[in-house]
Amino acid sequence: MSALITTSDFEALAYAYFTRAHADGVHHAEIFFDPQAHTSRSIPYSTVVAGLAAAQSRALKDFSLTSKLILCFLRHLPAAEAVSTFEEANVLGHFSDGTVAGVGLDSSELPFPPEMFREVFALAKQNGVNRTAHAGEEGDATYVSGALNHLSTQRIDHGIRLVEDAALIRKVANEKILVTVCPLSNVRLRCVKHVSELPIRKFLDEGVRFSINSDDPAYFGGYILDNYCAVQESFGLNLKEWRWIAEGAVEGSVSCLY
Repeated sequence: MSALITTSDFEALAYAYFTRAHADGVHHAEIFFDPQAHTSRSIPYSTVVAGLAAAQSRALKDFSLTSKLILCFLRHLPAAEAVSTFEEANVLGHFSDGTVAGVGLDSSELPFPPEMFREVFALAKQNGVNRTAHAGEEGDATYVSGALNHLSTQRIDHGIRLVEDAALIRKVANEKILVTVCPLSNVRLRCVKHVSELPIRKFLDEGVRFSINSDDPAYFGGYILDNYCAVQESFGLNLKEWRWIAEGAVEGSVSCLY
């Protein structure tokens, strides 16, 4: 991250991603970013967002690719710092003017359960900001229920250990809560040994809405099309099943959550 200093650095980073995403056939992308990873290096929050927003504008003009930013809090850092980050973005009007479309919670799940971040997610809800969180990747199914119950999240990121709780699966399916599955990073992070071990078939059978996504693709390896191909190679999905996945992704987008 030491190479990311100026607004143009962040613009170049994001535009490189959008260029690759467009080549993979992406029409709409919802991008997680971690401002605390940069403000801790004395890079202003406004510098980060200005660069990302500039790249978004270029991608819309050059590729007709729409996008939204989701500001994520790093769970290995103190919860009070997450509150400060939220308040800075809020004071700048980034939630009210649509610059940032939602908040999330990422970084290592263990040993940082969702309820540690009740305060900042309560602030987000009070301000009408959309909410998601990493849960059920490294942490067990209680991390998923914790994100839903303590953080009032509208989506769940990763969520593969949801399958450990039958009642929770029914809840997620019935309430059409989107689970954003990131197959190749799950393998890279050793949550599973192979994509074939992921609960893709279980989610389909249980009616769980989920999408296929990339996760830090330049770092972990595996852009969006790589993830789609890996799922297809492992599960041999048919057109009806892929349509279910695609429709769930659209219905679970932040634009539809408002």
